[in-house]
Amino acid sequence: MGRFIEIYIRCDIGVCQERDPQGLYKKALSGLIKDFTGISSPYESPEDPELIIDTESTHLEDCVDIIFSYLINNAIIPK
Repeated sequence: MGRFIEIYIRCDIGVCQERDPQGLYKKALSGLIKDFTGISSPYESPEDPELIIDTESTHLEDCVDIIFSYLINNAIIPK
């Protein structure tokens, strides 16, 4: 296959912090983790992803369905 598919899993940084079960954002904000993407290191959104999944407004099961549909519709995986 060898094809690269860029899927942008979009989520606001505040929501990412709320969902952080390991407390990595809290550690990064307190300086315990250096070069943490989105906190002390910049984050750059993809310029032209094949697929964008907004996890703030879409339930997990629906996100998975969107990805599987994309893969099936583009003949990357069989139906």
